[in-house]
Amino acid sequence: MSAHILLASGSEIRAQLLRQADVPFEVQIARVDEEAIKASLLAEGANPRDIADALAEAKARKVSMKNPGPLVLGCDQVLDFEGALLSKPKSEAEALAQLSAMRGKRHMLLSAAVIYRDGEPIWRHVGQVRLRMRECSDDYLSSYVSRNWHSIQHAVGAYKLEEEGVRLFSNIEGSYFNVLGLPLVELLNYLGLQGVIDQ
Repeated sequence: MSAHILLASGSEIRAQLLRQADVPFEVQIARVDEEAIKASLLAEGANPRDIADALAEAKARKVSMKNPGPLVLGCDQVLDFEGALLSKPKSEAEALAQLSAMRGKRHMLLSAAVIYRDGEPIWRHVGQVRLRMRECSDDYLSSYVSRNWHSIQHAVGAYKLEEEGVRLFSNIEGSYFNVLGLPLVELLNYLGLQGVIDQ
């Protein structure tokens, strides 16, 4: 029996969220040049929300073109800090610089999901979460990055709320699932309406 959904993402946390929600799926990672897509869109003046959506769509389209029939779910998450796009840090120094710039200020996580079928988009949603960072000390931020680098190098903004990163924040507004990179409630509502999952 083929899966109802192909997840065009190698994210273990997204796969875990779908498994925990009892959604049948298989993983088929999309090979797209995310940096080239981002650079092109930034050159055109695209905003972070549109970039998240475009990246999610590129992944869904790539897998859907090779797999007619099933629903293909593409996802991406970006961080909007004062209108600028922050990506996964390339070094501990970059992680520290990102966190230092954001402390005491607000930023937004944008989690995009796009579903394709037979090479065509049929659903999309961009969830957003607003976060305010505490005024963390230099010493704490430095030790935080050093202690957590192995994990946070894979996270936009250089933190994971499901880990020690939660200590960095004074206020969070929005769905926790969007923080984890998947607008899960909206996705489940759509899948239920389409009869893909029971409701």
